[in-house]
Amino acid sequence: MKRFLIALLAGTGALLAQPDISFHSAPDLLKFPEHIFLGEAAGVATDSHGNIFVYTRTGGAMATMGASRVLVHGGSRLFEFDRTGKYVREIGQGLYGFLFASSVRVDAHDNVWAVDRGSDMVLKFDPSGRLLMTMGRKPEAMAEGGRGGARGGGRGSGAPAGAGTPGDSFNHPTDVAFDKAGNIFVADGYINARIAKFNSDGKFLKSWGAKGDAHGQFNLPLSLAVDAADNIYVADRGNKRIQVFDDNGAFTREIAGVGAPWAICISPGAHQYLYSSNSNDPANLDDGEIYKLELDGKVLGKFGRAGKLASEFGTVNQMDCRGPNELFVAEVLNWRVQKLTLK
Repeated sequence: MKRFLIALLAGTGALLAQPDISFHSAPDLLKFPEHIFLGEAAGVATDSHGNIFVYTRTGGAMATMGASRVLVHGGSRLFEFDRTGKYVREIGQGLYGFLFASSVRVDAHDNVWAVDRGSDMVLKFDPSGRLLMTMGRKPEAMAEGGRGGARGGGRGSGAPAGAGTPGDSFNHPTDVAFDKAGNIFVADGYINARIAKFNSDGKFLKSWGAKGDAHGQFNLPLSLAVDAADNIYVADRGNKRIQVFDDNGAFTREIAGVGAPWAICISPGAHQYLYSSNSNDPANLDDGEIYKLELDGKVLGKFGRAGKLASEFGTVNQMDCRGPNELFVAEVLNWRVQKLTLK
């Protein structure tokens, strides 16, 4: 008996069978030099030329003593490949802010942004690989006491749990996205539960969100995407939904029925599509499929499943969809990046 998954479309209550979408996978696209190895593939992104950027948890972390604190760096690396998968270079080798990779994004000007959950930093590089801007601050650089006080979610100031501290004092950030004006949105998600908005120069404008399951609240906001109308889509994994906000953080709608969204992306073009990965829990290999949706939440189909073979997925931490039917997926369990072409 053919099995169908049923999706409840938020805001309509309609039930829709989800057909399988056929696709081709290229799991061995990236070609590394002999002395470089790919670890957990936390992030993948492409630029306007089709070059591929991978932010991976690999390499040896180093710790040194400095007065009353321990200075730690290493443990993550940022690589660039051309559109054929040929290795081009490493960006920011040994950089102080590279500790535990979370995601990588490329903006409209081909600047490369790395989000690091270990250093609590968001780092901007120009297309040549030169560091342009840092946002956030490593915990070890703070006064004695580390992550205490306001960094834990603002509890000492009467702010809601998970609301964080206004500004770029991140606590395990997960992703970054941009609107047409160049404003920067950061998902400050693993400890805090907020989305922070900055202007293109990194000046804090506002933030919204706290721990919870009401509209505008989050339980692990892991991934961000922005559509052509500057609506902000947030993968609210713990609440098993995608929440949509306008450019100023006002809630507009939610999308449910696609499992627990871990990674999302929106394709370019006149007709945009939303992709959402129901990535399997790291403790097992359940689920793992990716959904293709209209921006209003209508599910068009699904593809893939959990596993280790080609066309299977092992915890997709980030997706890039520069084309309507072409995706790159970064897997932390399978230590690889796959290129997917939908048929």
